[in-house]
Amino acid sequence: MMRGMTWKSLKANPSLMPLFFFVGAGSLMCAAYLVRLAVKHPEVSWSRKDGGRPFDAYEGRQYKLFSETIDYKDLKQPVKI
Repeated sequence: MMRGMTWKSLKANPSLMPLFFFVGAGSLMCAAYLVRLAVKHPEVSWSRKDGGRPFDAYEGRQYKLFSETIDYKDLKQPVKI
């Protein structure tokens, strides 16, 4: 195994510990963001019962963080079928 990849060699060279911590934390944040995009974003559809138009479920709903032109409080929620 490569040097610096075992716990014994990390204890011998403690300057590598922050490197492993930040690379691991960055990888975890990237994976969490990809999962969030796959689950929450309106362009991604995991449902087959929408009939090929998954974006119709977002009509009249706020999915943007901020919009200057649309007041989402006045819009009615779509009726679920």
